[in-house]
Formats: sequence, C-alpha cells, structure tokens
Amino acid sequence: MIRLQEVMAPSFFSVHQQVKAGAYTHFWLKGGRGSCKSSFVSLELIVGIMRERQTHGVVLRKVGAHLKNSVVEQIRWAIAMLGVEQYWEEKMSEPAFFYRPTGQKILFRGADNPQKLKSLKFPKGYAKWIWYEEVDEFSGMDEIRSLNQTLMRGGDKFAVFYTFNPPKGRESWVNRELVKPEEGRLVHHSTYLEVPRNWLGEQFFLEAARWKEKDEMVYRHEYLGEVTGSRGQVFTNVVTREISAEEIASFWNISRGLDWGYAVDPLHYTVNHYDRKKRKLYIFFEIHQAGLSNRQAAEMVKEENKERGVVICDSAEPKSIGEFCGYGIAAIGARKGPRSVEYGIRWLQDMEEIVIDPVRCPKTAEEFLGYHLESDQNGGFLGRFPDKDNHAIDAVRYSRQFDMDLVKVR
Repeated sequence: MIRLQEVMAPSFFSVHQQVKAGAYTHFWLKGGRGSCKSSFVSLELIVGIMRERQTHGVVLRKVGAHLKNSVVEQIRWAIAMLGVEQYWEEKMSEPAFFYRPTGQKILFRGADNPQKLKSLKFPKGYAKWIWYEEVDEFSGMDEIRSLNQTLMRGGDKFAVFYTFNPPKGRESWVNRELVKPEEGRLVHHSTYLEVPRNWLGEQFFLEAARWKEKDEMVYRHEYLGEVTGSRGQVFTNVVTREISAEEIASFWNISRGLDWGYAVDPLHYTVNHYDRKKRKLYIFFEIHQAGLSNRQAAEMVKEENKERGVVICDSAEPKSIGEFCGYGIAAIGARKGPRSVEYGIRWLQDMEEIVIDPVRCPKTAEEFLGYHLESDQNGGFLGRFPDKDNHAIDAVRYSRQFDMDLVKVR
C-alpha cells in the first residue's frame, strides 16, 4: 500500500490527523477548483474502512444520476492511487465497492430517492464514513439533518464529510450555515495554490492565471473559492466572526436601537459599537422575538441595558415609546424624513466593515447577509431597498442616527 502522504495534498495533512483522532464529527471542506478536497475524502474513506473493520461508507449526491461520473470515479481513483486494487471489488449494478477481506462496503445513493436511504442495512458494523459531495446542491440543513438522522445509527463515532465550492452569494444556505460556530464541526478551506503543480498540470495553472488577469472576481470565486457576493446583494461589507468579551469591554461608542413588532413581525433590539476612525461597526447583542408585550420587552432590555443608556426606537409607535419610558427606559423616537431609509442603508454600506457576531446575533447576521435589492420581472434589480426582512437593519439604522447626523453636518 502506498503511503497516504504521497497521494494527499499537503493542505489536508492536519485534517487527516483530526479525522484519525476522532477530534470532530462533521468536516466541512470548501474551496475552489483543483483544491483536492474530494480526492482527500475518497482517500479517507478507503483508508478508514481498511483500518476499522466494523465500519462502512455511504456517499451521497443530491441527484442519483450524478453518482457514477463523479464520486464513483473518485473512489475508484483513490483505490488505484493507494495501490490496493486487489483488496477491493467494484459492483456497478448497485453501485458499490466491497472490501474483500471483510465484506465492508462503500454504497452510493442519491438523495432524490429517500426510500433507498431508509433501507440501508449492513450485516455487521455501521456507516461511520458519510460523504456529501456538492453539499450546496442539497436544499438546506433541514434536509441534511434528516439524512444524518437516518444514516448516523449503530455506532458511537462518525466522520461526516461535506465537500463543495462555495456559492457566490452570502445568502446561500451553506454559506450562512458556516458562519455559525458549532461544537463538533471543523471548517477547512483549500485552494489549488496548496497543491503540487505537477498534480494538476501546467495548463490548469495557466488557465487560473488567465482568469486572474481577465476577471478577478471570477478568479476569486472559482479558483480561490471565495464568497464574492451575488448580484443585488445590498451589504457586501459584512464580516461574521466572534466578538470576544475582551473586545466588548473595550468598546466606548455603544448605541442601542429598537424596531417594534408583536404578532407576525418580531421586535428587534440591537446593541452595537461604532469605531468612527476605522469606519467599522460591531454588532454584538440582539433581542429578536415575536409576541412580546411592551412590558416583557422592557424587562429584557433593562436586563442588558443596566446603565440606562438611550434606546432609539421606531417613532411610528409613540404609545409604545411612552410605555417604555414608564418602565424606566430612556426611549426616544428616531427621526424620519424623505429618503431617510435609503440614507441610512447607504451609510451602512459605506462602512469599511460591519462585524456581526453570528452566535450572539444570529438573526442580525441572517438579515444583513440575505438583504437584496428589489427584483424586476426580468431577473434584474430595480435599485430599491425592500421593506421586508429588515427588522435588524432598521434597528441598527435607528441606533446610529446621531453618527449619521455628524456626516450630514460635514
């Protein structure tokens, strides 16, 4: 058997050690063209099954018709590269690969036929190795969660791989999912630049260089696997990351804003810090909930706002503002006027960065990443900002009206 390190891209050596140690359950492997992420997973499946005699593999694509010309070929490649063809038998009728010494299997299934997944059974052992190829083609985490509930049975240790080239748009479910830190999950990004040149061939590198010169955005998306933003996306300056308690303790320019809601629309309360010199906005606290009475909302706000800082609220509800003041909150109404919505959004767009903590503020991150211009009938955009799914955005606008006033004065 050929040494694994001889056929594995160096960028995956550390991931291999994590897989071997069982450090994580879910491995999300993203990157651009030629990054060898699918090659890595196919090698892991072969080596893992040969090492652990009670385990099997299941490889999935969203559409079953795509299996033979993609992941089946990839597993066949891994067997050949490792020099273990004599130990493996291929059955194209299923399709499947069998490890001859023990009868362990690698099975291939399309998620478009869920009944075939429910009927998966192994005489002994369990499916430890699960691979979702082109996971962005699946409908979302609800579908992935349902499939995992079907497949992750009968064992106490699993290695689930998700490989994909990130879609352009930040609003894509897979891009939104990976900004949320989650226990048991490793996210790894790779590019062709970390792969030995002779593996991909000189022509691959020439094509990459040509696209880098011709259209940098295409190059960054297709070859570097970057999320470059889709057409019509309003906020392309959003950065999602953890904002540490130490950072928050150092913030000095904190503001609070609130957008009213009750039955269908949620109330949204935001707390953020604005660094005027660096033109960076840091959003680190939210309340986002429907069905709250003003009294309930006030108690939640007071719990966060112990220093009784001013809360700038949507002025469309003066009665609610009055109630908040009666509950001991320094609530004032936001000033509104012609084009104030557009001005506020343009001001936010002009930030160098809007940093959002996706754990502390998941709804804020979801709104900012998913907010798009209104579309027309022909697949284009009207240049207008839609008045929907924007509760967090409105609350942030209100909270920063005094900073916007400073810009107007200048």
